[in-house]
Amino acid sequence: MKYVIGVDLGTSAVKVILMDQQGTITQEVSKSYPLIHEKSGYSEQEPEQWVEKTREGLAELVQQFQGNVADIEGISFSGQMHGLVLLDESNHVLRNAILWNDVRTTKQCQQIYDVVGTERLLEITKNPALEGFTLPKILWVKENEPQIFEKASVFMLPKDYLRYRMTGNIHSEYSDAAGTLLLNVGEKTWSKEICHLFDLDVDFCPPLVESHDCVGQINEEFAQQTGLSSETKVFAGGADNACGAIGSGILAEGNTLCSVGTSGVVLSYEERNDRDFSGKVHYFNHGKEDAFYTMGVTLAAGYSLSWFKDVFAENESFEALLDGIDQVAVGSNGLLFTPYLVGERTPHADPTIRASFIGMEGSHSKKDFARAVIEGITFSLNESIDIFRESGKEINTVISIGGGAKNDTWLQIQADVFNAKIIKLKSEQGPGIGAAILAAYGAGWANTLEEIADIFIQPEKIYEPIPENVEKYSQLFTLYKDVYNQTKSLNEGLKAFRK
Repeated sequence: MKYVIGVDLGTSAVKVILMDQQGTITQEVSKSYPLIHEKSGYSEQEPEQWVEKTREGLAELVQQFQGNVADIEGISFSGQMHGLVLLDESNHVLRNAILWNDVRTTKQCQQIYDVVGTERLLEITKNPALEGFTLPKILWVKENEPQIFEKASVFMLPKDYLRYRMTGNIHSEYSDAAGTLLLNVGEKTWSKEICHLFDLDVDFCPPLVESHDCVGQINEEFAQQTGLSSETKVFAGGADNACGAIGSGILAEGNTLCSVGTSGVVLSYEERNDRDFSGKVHYFNHGKEDAFYTMGVTLAAGYSLSWFKDVFAENESFEALLDGIDQVAVGSNGLLFTPYLVGERTPHADPTIRASFIGMEGSHSKKDFARAVIEGITFSLNESIDIFRESGKEINTVISIGGGAKNDTWLQIQADVFNAKIIKLKSEQGPGIGAAILAAYGAGWANTLEEIADIFIQPEKIYEPIPENVEKYSQLFTLYKDVYNQTKSLNEGLKAFRK
């Protein structure tokens, strides 16, 4: 039996899975690492932590593996998007990585609009200038840390840096590069125009490859540290959402994905690169060659639930916290939550807005609050589905993965709020499976991604919308959308009092 490894480099942990040719996850290991929040709106990580924890995870996986390591034919990656890693001429890291959920770059986003122009930026990159993207981070370092920036030779994205440390080779691939605001998404090249406008050498951008391309083999040092064979082929991999799409079978027109991790996304497959969403949702290159996907983002999806647990139910498990929310009525007994803990992305690109509980009263219990958090996250995701439907896309079926797919009540809430059939997969680890599928495809296990996906991806359960709940949630969704406008000016005033 042959095997491949999928490495999912997330925001809070790296997950490593081993899959065989029958699509069975035979082993999985997870290793966590910390976030660094020096100031309000700042979010960083030490890249060496990614390397160290991945090394530990792979070593543990190999140690438990009963077969011949030579039968592990390939390894590929899924990675958190947008993060900035700066390397000097000797390829040493110059500072902590600035992550996707860092919102310090509002000034730089406006600078991008002023220099490039709103319409021209959308023509080239197909995305608006948002604080989470990579180019604003580059410009922030250039302005605020000039001594560091002067030493910078190349920038990398998180999973690409991890892969470099495993192979010694520097590359990026299209699905991750699409989230930098430096890629011409339609033409699949780094934009010389944007680089020139900001006095950046095009060579500051790493060489581009396809997600399934082999970019080297495990180097001797990493092989010795993990027990992997130095003959193991390493494939480029993709952005976490592109890999989540592959690992959930979003490989043809009409397929839609809902993924709840730290952030939450609603993602829909696109064959063309010329649809016009006016920048309301993201438009990225897929991990599948010559394909694309559109995507709306909730910045604090799973994070909203983990925040609530940490602050109000520190000693409870997630299972205990959510136990009984199915007994709470639709609408959480008149309690509404907006998940704007770190600002919002879709449809409000707003780093200043913050979360609210609306309608609190003395009779509310912890279960009411827990359900309200779940409903609020789902309402935020539904705003992306609304945008897709307004553009003419038909969304009747949604594949749900991530934390939101681990709870039956939450999956039913998704079906009722989205007014769509929800499919739960046997494994909700979409990004890791997507990375494994890319490795299997790159290793020649099948002629197409779709053939491998058909083997690796299996549905487990279907949730149908309940008409009575759909009607109630439609009314609540209207109220939910009002909260943003009603609290926007209040949060702008409160900004001065934040750390």
